[in-house]
Amino acid sequence: MPTDSIVYILLAGIIALSLALFQYAYQSKIKGKRAYILTILRFVTLFAVFLLIINPKFDKVTYYNEKPNLVIAIDNSESISYLNQSQNATNFINVLKDNKALNENFNVELYTFGKIVTASDSLSFTEKQSNLALVFKRLSEVYNNSIAPTLLISDGNQTYGNDYAYLTKRYKQAVFPIILGDTTTYTDIKIQQLNVNRYAYLKNKFPVEIIATYNGNSKVNTQLRITVGNTTVFSQPIAFSKTETSQIVNLTLPANRVGVTSFKAEVVPISNEKNTINNVKSFAVEVIDQKTNVAIVSNIVHPDLGALKKSIESNEQRQAEILTSRAFLKKSSEFQLVVVYQPTNNFRALFKEIDKLKLNKIVIAGTQTNWSLLNQLQTYYKQEQTNQTEDYQATLNQNYSTFIVDNLNFSEFPPLKAAFGETSFTVPFQTILYKTINGTEIDEPLFATFEINEKREALILGEGIWRWRAQTYISEDSFNSFDNFIGKLVQYLSTNKRRTRLNVIHESFYNGNDNILMSAQFFNKNYEFDANANLTITLTNTDSGSEKVFPFVLKNTNYEVDLSGLEPGDYNFTVSVSNENMSKSGVLKILDYNVEQQFLNANVTKLNSLAENSNGQAYFIDNTSSVINDLLTDSRFTIIQKSTKKVVPLIDWKYLLALIALSLAAEWFMRKYNGLI
Repeated sequence: MPTDSIVYILLAGIIALSLALFQYAYQSKIKGKRAYILTILRFVTLFAVFLLIINPKFDKVTYYNEKPNLVIAIDNSESISYLNQSQNATNFINVLKDNKALNENFNVELYTFGKIVTASDSLSFTEKQSNLALVFKRLSEVYNNSIAPTLLISDGNQTYGNDYAYLTKRYKQAVFPIILGDTTTYTDIKIQQLNVNRYAYLKNKFPVEIIATYNGNSKVNTQLRITVGNTTVFSQPIAFSKTETSQIVNLTLPANRVGVTSFKAEVVPISNEKNTINNVKSFAVEVIDQKTNVAIVSNIVHPDLGALKKSIESNEQRQAEILTSRAFLKKSSEFQLVVVYQPTNNFRALFKEIDKLKLNKIVIAGTQTNWSLLNQLQTYYKQEQTNQTEDYQATLNQNYSTFIVDNLNFSEFPPLKAAFGETSFTVPFQTILYKTINGTEIDEPLFATFEINEKREALILGEGIWRWRAQTYISEDSFNSFDNFIGKLVQYLSTNKRRTRLNVIHESFYNGNDNILMSAQFFNKNYEFDANANLTITLTNTDSGSEKVFPFVLKNTNYEVDLSGLEPGDYNFTVSVSNENMSKSGVLKILDYNVEQQFLNANVTKLNSLAENSNGQAYFIDNTSSVINDLLTDSRFTIIQKSTKKVVPLIDWKYLLALIALSLAAEWFMRKYNGLI
């Protein structure tokens, strides 16, 4: 308590006592014991009131015990059941959950993981992929500031994400791997990796690279075959030995017909081979008869140009070339779409050429754009000229109906810099992103599209889009979301097909381990997004004839359906809208490949390394009897007594108010009883 508060309390006591004595010892007619009692009651009342006025503060210290966390992360992927370890894992989890001493000394937290991490103890061992790196990334967000030894119950075989062996620098906890599997070595040949482009061009040949590996001691001879249906299109003998454990085969295959063609690469199994599933890998190639060429035209150097080129070319069906306005005029007939970046004085001839060829275009304006010229070269929009610039952030228009736009959290992206002033349109247009200044959305487009005279055009009012691509990578460790956004814009502008009320987005084929997601949008007759529609997809397996129906689920500004549980095969599908005579049909293929069945045993080396780097210890699932005792006796994981100090003002002490009321009531009663009132 501060010294000045103590002084005030002493003064309050003296003043309260003086007033009480003045009333009952100096002026009062009452003498003896009654006078003393009344004096004490008046002193208590006055002193308590003065204390409330002074309101001194006291330190309240409370002590509590903090148990360390015991994080248990369980591999829920198919590889666990394939290695016949699912029952062992389940039994061990039950032992941990039922151990009384463990629960008394730790806060036990259970997580399961496959491709994602879930706070759950429900085990199915059906996840299609294993992302151990994500486990440590998510756990570090929760437990880095606490004591949390971690039991990692897994075979250590990772099929997705970054290498987890080096993530102990981020995750500051001791990791105790519980190894599901053994170190038994089996003779095995497998296709370690197959590299092929997703798209090929008609009448061309496309390259395929196959890496086959061998685990064994003797010399063996086998054959690599690639088949399409029952037809063998490639065959080559390959040999392995104890010293020559891998073979890289490079080949080319012809693209003879448009559409998706499925292939099966197989290394013929050798005798006594335990796992023959990993000898086979299916792949597919979509053959297309043309490629969309996009010209990015600019007379200035800017990082936006490289970002746009990377985003456009992330789809193998598209090719982008950065040109000056003069270079474009020499080869303008080679392009199907033009990105006009910050037009300057030399762009007059370029606009005439684009109009002559009836090409669709994207115009990107920024701080170096000659708006006087741009206002003259077209009549669709006008920019107010103020000779000032402004930073604009973006807000997604939820009712944009031309194509599906995923919300990339645009409001968190860095601002784009552009000319300050109103942009007015003379033609009907649709806003993709609105301008936002200092958190306030204004009714002006930042990104807009419009259609006029059977041509399509987009207008982007700001430079610095390369920062958006970089921000996407920072947030998601991938450029995919931003590249898909630009890809959809390019796809829309690359064709002049009429827009429809029902749009469906899907891939032509999916790998068996991929998340198979399809998106759709439905608009009412005014082309406003209808969030109350009931969309379903009917899939028919072309081989078995079996039919399945799945509903779409509303997600932000589109509908989505997850088809990840489908069996491999060819499917015809129809997306329909209830109570509307409207549907879209198509085909898709799911390749037969299960990456979780490619392993013969646990990755003991990597799990041991993980334990060593994190100051933990690895255990095999068959030898876990000492795990609980080791955790309980480890001095790093003892219960810690902590204290909290809280400053409590006296005015919060309710009993003081009760004391004042009680003393006043007692004083009034005595005075009334003695005829002083």
